[in-house]
Amino acid sequence: MTTSRAGGARRPRGAGDPGRRDRIARAAIAVVAERGVEGLTHRAVAAAAGVPLGSTTYHFATLDDLLEMALETAAADNIRRMRDWAVRLPAGADLAGALAGLAVASLAGEDRANAIVEYELYVAALHRPRLRAASAAWDAELAELFAARTDPLTGRLLAATFCGLVMQGLVADPPPERDGTEALFRRALGEPVKQAHSG
Repeated sequence: MTTSRAGGARRPRGAGDPGRRDRIARAAIAVVAERGVEGLTHRAVAAAAGVPLGSTTYHFATLDDLLEMALETAAADNIRRMRDWAVRLPAGADLAGALAGLAVASLAGEDRANAIVEYELYVAALHRPRLRAASAAWDAELAELFAARTDPLTGRLLAATFCGLVMQGLVADPPPERDGTEALFRRALGEPVKQAHSG
């Protein structure tokens, strides 16, 4: 039996589109990647998601709600990517070289957009305490992944080095070269660093 919209209970917005909330969150990520946190509005996200404006305010009443979900989604994506990288990395792999390759790859294509969002929202967490839990979870996961190949203290050092190098690389022109990035990871790992010869 069909209930008319006029006489019965109204269907909640998005009830026939169970993936809408996630699509809106991913649209928020796209908007932040393109315009920065300051460019995030319900209207911009609705346009990017291809949904009515009312859908974004229904699922996310405030912009902080949108930012929080975008950060959690972006962090989860990056954590999943890092875990996949760790699983694929052979036990005896050259860690410094692998980390350099990963850092450089993070500065191109879709990975670059993900990195931009991660850092945009990371900075936003400075002034929005509710965003800090997701940022802290990302830091902890990264340190744990690197510690599994080294030790807890070195894992934290590598995580800080990795994040710092990627952040610097996002604004560098030209972008950093792999050899220089690898040298920094070797130094962090206490390994010999090849010196460039001049002349």
